Amino acid sequence: MLLERIYDHDLSQASYLIGSQKTGDAIVVDPRRDIADYLDLAASNGLTITAVTETHIHADYLSGSRQLAAATGARLYVSGEGGEDWQYGFDAERLHHGDTITLGDVTLQALHTPGHTPEHLCFLVTDGSVTDQPGYLLSGDFVFCGDLGRPDLLDEVAGGTDTRFEGARQLFTSLREVFLTLPDHLQVFPAHGAGSPCGKALGALPSTSVGYERLYSWWGVHLAADDEAGFIDELLNGQPDPHAYFGRMKRQNRQGPEIIRPEDRVPQLEPAQLAHGVVDGSLVLIDTRSVQDVHAGTVVNSLNLPNPGKVASHGAWAYDPERDSAPVVLLADDEPRARQMRDRLLRVGIDGVAGYVTSINDLPSTVPSLVSPAELESFDHAMLLDVRGKGEYAAGHIPGAEQLSAGRVLWNQGRLPREGTIVAYCQSGIRNSVAASALRRAGFDVAELDGSYAAWTSRPAAGAGLAATVGP
Repeated sequence: MLLERIYDHDLSQASYLIGSQKTGDAIVVDPRRDIADYLDLAASNGLTITAVTETHIHADYLSGSRQLAAATGARLYVSGEGGEDWQYGFDAERLHHGDTITLGDVTLQALHTPGHTPEHLCFLVTDGSVTDQPGYLLSGDFVFCGDLGRPDLLDEVAGGTDTRFEGARQLFTSLREVFLTLPDHLQVFPAHGAGSPCGKALGALPSTSVGYERLYSWWGVHLAADDEAGFIDELLNGQPDPHAYFGRMKRQNRQGPEIIRPEDRVPQLEPAQLAHGVVDGSLVLIDTRSVQDVHAGTVVNSLNLPNPGKVASHGAWAYDPERDSAPVVLLADDEPRARQMRDRLLRVGIDGVAGYVTSINDLPSTVPSLVSPAELESFDHAMLLDVRGKGEYAAGHIPGAEQLSAGRVLWNQGRLPREGTIVAYCQSGIRNSVAASALRRAGFDVAELDGSYAAWTSRPAAGAGLAATVGP
């Protein structure tokens, strides 16, 4: 048996290819939408992808299950659990608790593990060439290394009302009646790692075991004591801000993401041809240069994503294809780099990449407004906006600042003043550059605190001026 983890550091997301070397069949679990890596991996190991499945209706990326099944002719399997409200809206074979998928001498058995979502499945994997007992568990967003999938996302992004409490109870039951009944040696491979907002304390290790989590996870003591109330309190307390685009991912993944046929290459465009479009907003340029370069001058109405490694997640904060139909043009050094960025944007449903430019010299430019930490006290502003997470804000913030995380600003414009200047900051400036550019494109007057919170706390007058506020 072959088991390979394919990991996306941008979204902290893992998918898996499992193959039977006896028959040459392979299955992919939780694929993303750009599928070349799976095709290449299967081919390099002499395998054919004959089955595709996923653990649940994902919130943090657009599923590639339909895309991969359409490209390979593989059989597509999805969960049939969760009740009428949690059924997928496209054709696929439904899996229920105990159902199996067989690939030669490899067997995957579906286990219904509700809590993170009502329809959630895990997959027990048995390598029949070695034993008739399972040795691996693909745990999806149920059990992570050191943490659990959060049950509050349905409230936060999918329109639920207090569903977090029922989800937390379901997680407790799933742990007690499913996960902890498995042998301690079973290796556990989750769908997310450190950096994912699908939990509050995800570990960076690629795998764990049932026994290790039983003994050393934060939740183990609650299960050992049958302390459901204590478990729920600790689980729900301190969860990070979910990104607002998660709601769109839920809707699209449930209905079925559009099957796309992206071109092999991203066309190079001439900047002079784009000048009118960037001014009137009929197209948008994505500038992935550093914060310092962007602050020296960028393109009018552009979106600034100054960390190229986070093009997917930051892009989804700044561009909502349900509200903005403007084609996207990428600033990239060359075509391979543009293609890589295009593919990352596909992972979050941003499909309208029209091409790339290698220079912005001939495009209408602007210089983002900056406010130094020393100027902040005397600067006339309508709002001081902290775009860090609520946990960071609670640990310390600039007095008078209001918190709204960068992944939520575009969807909460009603909380922001249309008149006057918003001064925004994050920890170091990267998230703030993303949020500020999105708000400027939406028509707000935004100045960025130069150096953000890190610069404010280390300013020379920090001892004599305003001290950071802790708490609300």
